[in-house]
Amino acid sequence: MAPRSLWNGTLTFGLVNVPVKVFTAQESKSIHFHQVHLKDGARIEHRKVCPKEDKEVPNDEIVKGYELSDGGIVELSKDEIAAAGGANAKLIDVEHFVPAEAIDPIFYDKTYYLGAGDEGEDAYRLLRAALEKTGKAAIGRWVFHDRERLVAVRPLDKLLALHVMNFHDEVVEPDDLDLPSPQKNPTDRELQMAGKLVKSLQAKFVPGQYKDSYRESVLAVIERKRKGEDIEVEAPEPKEETDDLMQALEASLG
Repeated sequence: MAPRSLWNGTLTFGLVNVPVKVFTAQESKSIHFHQVHLKDGARIEHRKVCPKEDKEVPNDEIVKGYELSDGGIVELSKDEIAAAGGANAKLIDVEHFVPAEAIDPIFYDKTYYLGAGDEGEDAYRLLRAALEKTGKAAIGRWVFHDRERLVAVRPLDKLLALHVMNFHDEVVEPDDLDLPSPQKNPTDRELQMAGKLVKSLQAKFVPGQYKDSYRESVLAVIERKRKGEDIEVEAPEPKEETDDLMQALEASLG
């Protein structure tokens, strides 16, 4: 079954409207565990309980609340929150076109595929071709899941990619980190050896050759446990460390 679109709307730049559909581009392969009672193996339930009445609350009696500085709560329904989006609720509003390579990867958060909407193929193809020819990315705003997102749209294969981005104030500045300042610069000899090591490990990036080996190991442990095997936990062997940077570089190359 083909994936269904998560959101349908219009991407707009200038007076041009491009009907689009948003599709998921990433699929989590994380292993999910349930909490179970060690005594009898029953799955632990997480209930929504009102502390004042000490009883479970049905979903139709639950609304979202924003806590004020004085401790008060402003209650909002889903419709009231959605109303904040106003006319932009179904728009991806492009504000600027910027060089795609000028966007630091630290600003990227999550990626979606952007497909042509109904009767929007001509405008979609035009936008994709223009971005590819100019090397630009479209920067805009998108209201999704009750939140305004900063997004970048760029060509990806035969489609467009929609990258949800972090706003500038959501990125931690390196100067804010509690890190020691470098005491000295690397020597020419160290740089030469490091360059050789980088060159010896260089390769063409082939995404399919990188597998989640930890996930595979966990699944193997689960299968062994299912068969009744005893799992021995072995302490990892400590790696040999050295404070001699040149010695480490030479050993790596050797």
